[in-house]
Amino acid sequence: MKREIKVGNIKIGGNNRVSIQSMTTTDTRDAKKTLEQIEKLYIAGCEIVRVAVPDEKAAYALEEICKNSPIPVVADIHFDYKLALISADMGVAKIRINPGNIGAEENVKKVADKCKEKGIPIRIGVNSGSVDKEILAKYGEVNADALVESAFKHIALLHKYDFYDICVSMKASNVSVMMKAYMKMNDMCDIPLHLGVTEAGTEYMGTIKSSAGIGGLLALGIGSTIRVSLTADPVSEIYVAKSILKAVDLNESGVNVVSCPTCGRCNINLISIASEVEKRVANINKKMTIAVMGCAVNGPGEAKEADFGLAGGTKEGLLFKKGEIIKKVPQQDLVDELLNLINSDIEE
Repeated sequence: MKREIKVGNIKIGGNNRVSIQSMTTTDTRDAKKTLEQIEKLYIAGCEIVRVAVPDEKAAYALEEICKNSPIPVVADIHFDYKLALISADMGVAKIRINPGNIGAEENVKKVADKCKEKGIPIRIGVNSGSVDKEILAKYGEVNADALVESAFKHIALLHKYDFYDICVSMKASNVSVMMKAYMKMNDMCDIPLHLGVTEAGTEYMGTIKSSAGIGGLLALGIGSTIRVSLTADPVSEIYVAKSILKAVDLNESGVNVVSCPTCGRCNINLISIASEVEKRVANINKKMTIAVMGCAVNGPGEAKEADFGLAGGTKEGLLFKKGEIIKKVPQQDLVDELLNLINSDIEE
């Protein structure tokens, strides 16, 4: 079991559920616009938000941002340790640094001492693009071993100053390298792991890479918190993250829609029906699985683990619950009748 850290009111590690994070794209110095974006992320389901802190003006703007944010705020710090100290005083819930890029060891000690004083955890952010030169020379390339060794080097630096309130990320744009690094790290320590694929790409390709990397690790029981990185509106990152959690059965609420790929036996417009069902159940918070199957021959049997479902037929279809057929319904009424069945169950 991973040790537990607390980011504001969100617990990471231990027996706690996997939390969802994102990062704002606004100019942090503009507190109003940053808070507006944080509110949108919060409504979408974001639980922890990170903001860039490029200078002192951005650092001091964190006071207003942290005071008014509905979710814990993480300060993203690079190179200047003084920005970490200011951010801690402004009320952030966590600081993300790479201890190796903020100068002399005495600077790391100052950050560690300040965070210890304030009760603020630190995320060590190892990235494939910023592996230590000595480690990179040792391995000749960015690989899993290089990322893990870099992470432990930074961990040792914080431990040297008696700081243990840590989580670690080892992000790479190469999904295979990222997964191998996290799997190795998971076996070697009890530090909570922050999962992510860095520079994953556009909403389309970034979703695929994140689903493969993050989802694959979560399915193996690895990871305490996740951030999907997309070249898109950050709100999209939250929707993808929630879908990944659903796919690996780690969601605590919401509907998971499963549907077959269709075949020659299918006599209904399964694609449009599945899309309509997915859209109409999007706001249901109760955790359940709904199956949309193409034919009545195998539908109820193949989807017997689903809470509710429908299976198409010739001009009609079947509604079923837990694999048991409830009734036949004309094809044009299938979605409406399915929703009636679901809503009646929820009301009961």
